[in-house]
Amino acid sequence: MENYGVVVIGAGPGGYVCAIRASQNGLKTAIIDKQWLGGVCLNVGCVPSKALLKNAELAHTLRKRTKEFGVSFDNLNLDYSAAVKRSRKVSKRLTRGISFLMKKNNIDVYMGAAHITGKNQVTVHPEDGNDEILDTKNIVIATGAYSFTPSVWKQDGKRILSYQDAILQEHLPESVVIVGAGAIGVEFSTIWNAYGTKVSLVEMLPNMLPLEDEEVSIELAKAFKKKGVDVFTSHKVETIETNDNGVSVKISSNGEEKIIEAEQVLVAIGFRPNSSGIGLEDVGVSLNKNKFISIDDRQSTNVPGIWAIGDVTGKLLLAHVASTQGILCADAIANKETHPINYKMVPRATFCHPQVASFGMTEAEAKEAGHEIKIGKFLFQANGKALGLAEGSGFAKIITDAKYGELLGAHLIGPEVSELLPELTLAQRMEMTAEEIAHNIHTHPTLSEVLMEAAEAVNDSAIHM
Repeated sequence: MENYGVVVIGAGPGGYVCAIRASQNGLKTAIIDKQWLGGVCLNVGCVPSKALLKNAELAHTLRKRTKEFGVSFDNLNLDYSAAVKRSRKVSKRLTRGISFLMKKNNIDVYMGAAHITGKNQVTVHPEDGNDEILDTKNIVIATGAYSFTPSVWKQDGKRILSYQDAILQEHLPESVVIVGAGAIGVEFSTIWNAYGTKVSLVEMLPNMLPLEDEEVSIELAKAFKKKGVDVFTSHKVETIETNDNGVSVKISSNGEEKIIEAEQVLVAIGFRPNSSGIGLEDVGVSLNKNKFISIDDRQSTNVPGIWAIGDVTGKLLLAHVASTQGILCADAIANKETHPINYKMVPRATFCHPQVASFGMTEAEAKEAGHEIKIGKFLFQANGKALGLAEGSGFAKIITDAKYGELLGAHLIGPEVSELLPELTLAQRMEMTAEEIAHNIHTHPTLSEVLMEAAEAVNDSAIHM
């Protein structure tokens, strides 16, 4: 039996970061995972998908834009399996790095299923070997979430896929229906479309990326349709049936039905928490109606000494949110001063093409909240760096409070906007105004000048539009 100050269950971006900070805070720390260090994000999620998206960018350029760049060749051969293998190498390199960080920070790693067998005790069930009992003053639950597929659709990993099936398969489908136009749906649309797959994207709500500002969603739909993706918003999937040739998907809208035939279906409609089967009920940890773990601003559950971070809390299912929660939690355990996370102002990014990035209120949300608003908008087509990159579509949109100049939100679509967003979130955090952003000198020629011009546009002072 081992005694710890902190035992973290789950080694994803929330769990391993929490463990490192707990160790840095002088607490004897252990981490448990039943499958892999790095969690979904590093192994089968955000990291390997970005490698695939880089390959997709090259594939799209070679297939569709060579004349524009003055390049010609014969017999283009695109090996999709090589792209998947490269993505696996990227993933493995980073997960080896997590293993190194655990050793560097003197964190004990246990591989196996964890079960909370008491308020201060966790039992580890390894695949091979005997159970191990860990006594601890604090338990941090970082077990994440899993992709949800209705059982009636009979996900089989061959015809009907989850995101994990999709990211690991080396086979490039000739045609695919993607159910759900959230981040996973639009990113895989980008990847497969770039390689020539016939993609049909089905979304039940009126817009792609339905949580984003409506203008962004409309711009993204235009870009996807231009690339040949069939986009079916406001459509419900009625049935998915497999056959000898692939799948038959029945969709409906306003009483009209349509059948889409394809080789595969990717289901990307949402996530459920990994909160069952780990003993939460036995120790009285409260869950909300959707089975996410209820927490306070310090990541504490209703049971003293038991904490929760990451996707299993349902706050905002993003890796960087989990990591931030992990640091906050470890500091709270060490009785350090902590600051609550303002989830509305957390940056969000979707790595489709064109990229989408945002934080804060949409235009509609700001109006609904009663704000009198001012908006500054600037197009990438008027930005020299964007045109030099041949990426002139999209825009930056900044929303401010008309009375006080407060930054209420920003919504970007275009080249590398995920890298531009931190300037705006830092400005919001430091209570800067759009005028102060505009007065900051931005290097020329850079994409960041779009932010300066959008900030100027809030007060109708943009120079190049």
